[in-house]
Amino acid sequence: MLAGTGSDVGKSVLAAALCRIFRQDGYRPAPFKAQNMALNSYVTPEGLEIGRAQAVQAEAAGIPCHTDMNPILLKPSSDKTAQVVLNGRPIGNRDAYDYFRVEGREQLRREVHAAFDRLNTRYNPIVMEGAGSISEINLRDTDLVNMPMARYAGADVLLVADIDRGGVFASAYGSVALQTPEDRRRIKGIIVNKFRGDLRLFESGVKMMEDICGIPVLGVIPYYKDIYIEEEDALDLQTKQLNAVQGKVNVAVVLLRHLSNFTDFNVLERDGRVNLYYTNNTDELAKADIILLPGTKSTLDDLYELRRNGVAHAILEARRNGATVMGICGGYQMMGQVVSDPEGIEGSLRSLPGLGLLPVETVMEGEKVTRRVNFAFPAGADNRCTGYEIHQGRTVPAEGEEQRTFIQTSEGRKDGWMADRKCFGTYIHGILDNQAVIDWLLEPYADKLQKTVLDYSAYKEEQYDKLAAHVRSHLNLSLLYQILTTHD
Repeated sequence: MLAGTGSDVGKSVLAAALCRIFRQDGYRPAPFKAQNMALNSYVTPEGLEIGRAQAVQAEAAGIPCHTDMNPILLKPSSDKTAQVVLNGRPIGNRDAYDYFRVEGREQLRREVHAAFDRLNTRYNPIVMEGAGSISEINLRDTDLVNMPMARYAGADVLLVADIDRGGVFASAYGSVALQTPEDRRRIKGIIVNKFRGDLRLFESGVKMMEDICGIPVLGVIPYYKDIYIEEEDALDLQTKQLNAVQGKVNVAVVLLRHLSNFTDFNVLERDGRVNLYYTNNTDELAKADIILLPGTKSTLDDLYELRRNGVAHAILEARRNGATVMGICGGYQMMGQVVSDPEGIEGSLRSLPGLGLLPVETVMEGEKVTRRVNFAFPAGADNRCTGYEIHQGRTVPAEGEEQRTFIQTSEGRKDGWMADRKCFGTYIHGILDNQAVIDWLLEPYADKLQKTVLDYSAYKEEQYDKLAAHVRSHLNLSLLYQILTTHD
């Protein structure tokens, strides 16, 4: 298990690296995280929902993702509440106090244990990932994902410490010291992550850390900027481009407060023909050739905010001035005439007028749609495009309007709406991972297009290999394999 001294220490990416390394070394690894908290989710081949990080780790391992890799997914809807997704299906919203009470935890514990057991019969090794810090002793009795899960699985634990944020000696020592004697014996190594500078300057630090913790340091992994692995945490949006530039097709993603599935735009972000940036600045939206309204965990709340901060007006003005406007999932819902939530599924707001760009109406419904999608694009073309749906809500034509479908799936389902060549919406996440769709989206701006297109599948494989090589070169793999094959 990769356990952390805190949140955001890089466990997810290191888990992906180990999945690829074990695969390269002839094993059949699989990722596992008992409980994950993220808005950025993915749909398995069975049409069920898991955290995006475990889908990425499965891809690095070269296997299909499955709900057994992430049996509990928490999707925050506010600072204190989250939707609980169990084995790929939502079971309701819970506030933090109720969710972390001792009562009822054993049922969830049995579910995550059963998921691990099923996974463990199919793959070896299982690359387990913890969550947050392993030293949150106030949550020890209700913890499902860190040391109690390691005990159940009989797992060796590697402690991941982030040196970039400072205090690495205190965080590593404290994380070890606060464990019970049984759990302390289970921690077999430390990985220092995100080191900046000359590694030789930390050689004495490695010896000091081993002395105070009584555990070997398996490696010091340098910080990197030239390897791209899909992010899960929206905090990474802070590092994105925020402004329009000259000489490229400017694509603005509207920065929503509850933005989800921002990985929908990863391919465009790496397409040399465009400048993709995230913004809720009305001046920057006015400079965009294409405006993308992304998915959101709370359509009504974000729609209310767009009206309050002037972004809604800026989108409509850009549309009048010739910009393309495309909505995905919640963004598609916002583009319609009205969004209603009569049962209060999202919260207290019951109804709001949409942006009026598409003649459709949306009603929120309790049942969540999660499924993979196959389609040809444009309709009738000889190609195979893929995506997935994760949404609550049903969108239908407004009264008197005839359906103007944007996508028709291979199963014959009609999806989305197309008002004209520059105004359309869809429920399909990952639609912009398909080169045929991207080329069609950029076609009206042919005079600005210069560079060649990106083979994104090949690009991702290259990045997993680069990540594995980077980690392999700074990790004592012989000691790691010795730990994995030696048990007390």
